[in-house]
Amino acid sequence: QVQLVESGGGLVQAGGSLGLSCAASGSIFSINTMGWYRQAPGKQRDLVASISSGGNTTYTDSAKGRFTTSRDYAKNTVYLQMNSLKPEDTAVYYCYAEIKIRAWSRGYIYWGQGTQVTVSS
Repeated sequence: QVQLVESGGGLVQAGGSLGLSCAASGSIFSINTMGWYRQAPGKQRDLVASISSGGNTTYTDSAKGRFTTSRDYAKNTVYLQMNSLKPEDTAVYYCYAEIKIRAWSRGYIYWGQGTQVTVSS
């Protein structure tokens, strides 16, 4: 069994900062990509940032220059540091990880429980 547990989030004023973390645990052989999606009310879930097993990062255009994702490989944890937050960043943020539970198995996507980020104007 694999679990992703998120922490962080909350309420912040526009221009402020928040940090999210997401720790994967359980029967894990290896983790490929980890990252973050977000879903605003009435909208689809969109990719915010990702980081590969080799440390390569990608960001959605709206996050570039403001958000930074990183990993602690020893702790199977991914982070999202969000700066210069805007009201339009308000959403539920979900972490994900592509995890192999055995050497010979394919990787499957696992999701965190989601954490609310609210940015007030």
